[in-house]
Amino acid sequence: MTMRVFGAIALVAGLFACSAAFAQQQAAPAAGAAAPNLDAVPDKMPFATPYGTPITMDRAQAAIQAAVAEANKRGWPLIITVVDPNGDLVAFARMDGAQLASIPISQHKARTAAPYRRPTHAFEDGVMKAGFNYLLTLDDVIASRGGIPLVDGGKLIGAIGCSGGTGSQDETVCTVGANTVNK
Repeated sequence: MTMRVFGAIALVAGLFACSAAFAQQQAAPAAGAAAPNLDAVPDKMPFATPYGTPITMDRAQAAIQAAVAEANKRGWPLIITVVDPNGDLVAFARMDGAQLASIPISQHKARTAAPYRRPTHAFEDGVMKAGFNYLLTLDDVIASRGGIPLVDGGKLIGAIGCSGGTGSQDETVCTVGANTVNK
């Protein structure tokens, strides 16, 4: 019986310590930084790029080839996905040696960037820098950089997503692929 009581006390103490540490991590914005005003009403609609005709397979594969070339140059084995404006798969590449867990992550990044018409870096910044945790409640959002919309002639035709490295590595490679479309 004594061991059960001791175990229960240790468990409660551990939970209390974890909750205190979590509360410290949820601190207010850095000193001097103003809290974001969620009640502000912008004059213009943000991220309002109109949707266009979906990217062709040839253009999607060209974007992937450019991204793969950049990843190879740097020695970063990645997963690269291109989707249409609806987030449906158009082209995909899994580089040799890329981690398998990155397959659905790459697809998720592209699937988020296309219909939301913004880079996934915007979601990452919103959560990490501005404290907009509500973003995590939106359907099919991933708050990790490496998803970039593909825009041709001012219209969104798809998105590219990369995964397998750090967020900055994924974004660097995706930018090269996106630049084959985004001029």
